[in-house]
Amino acid sequence: MVFRKLKAAFGSGVEVDTVLSNSTVRPGEMLRGDVHFKSSSNEYKVEGIFLDLTAVVEIESGDSEYKSTYSFLRQQVSGPFQLAAGAAQSHPFEIPIPWETPISAIGGHPLPGMRLGVQTELALAGALDKGDLDPLFVSPLPAQEHLITALDRLGFQFKKADLERGTLYGSTMPFFQEIEYYAGGQWRRHFNELELTFIAGPSQMDVILEADNRGGFLSSGGDTYNRFTVRYGDHPGAAEQALQQGLEAMARRRGWF
Repeated sequence: MVFRKLKAAFGSGVEVDTVLSNSTVRPGEMLRGDVHFKSSSNEYKVEGIFLDLTAVVEIESGDSEYKSTYSFLRQQVSGPFQLAAGAAQSHPFEIPIPWETPISAIGGHPLPGMRLGVQTELALAGALDKGDLDPLFVSPLPAQEHLITALDRLGFQFKKADLERGTLYGSTMPFFQEIEYYAGGQWRRHFNELELTFIAGPSQMDVILEADNRGGFLSSGGDTYNRFTVRYGDHPGAAEQALQQGLEAMARRRGWF
């Protein structure tokens, strides 16, 4: 197995090398690895080692937008220990990837617009020292991947993906992911773009569709939404049928279908 190393050098004089043993992970799985520490010529009392899972989120403020880094999971992977001068130690870790973790890679390729990361934090004598934000790639659940593939078959074209600040009904995250598409196929007649959001859990997920207003003389303005549930044990055809019905319901609601 090829290990991917996430390196950070702390100004405290302790070198840190976080090594992930699984280069790809899905929501609900364990992210495993080891945090390796080596001190310089000084002895240190390490009060704790922490790992943060972080995400870059878009925030709207008035007429402007800016990006901020949010921590959506923080876990202590080591308690206090003494690090002798010139000594090296290693601490294994397991971090559960939350079910609602956004997708940041599809088919082994990074998803444009998404930035997830792992950050190692060292507590030394009451002070915290953080390393750089290193990339974390999260692949879709099988049910999510099936719906994304279904949209491709229907002619939708990927536009971008991002994270928006806010909490949706049924969610525990302080942000949510929007995967945006240009409408294609027969749906180009009904709307310009479609936004896809997942709220995943251990046995099922909610899918939220948002279609923009195509516009025109008879248009009443505003976007149209549809929300449906997909159970992981269902046949893939059931999820695709729910997607089709959701698209039709939005078009029908606006008099487009």
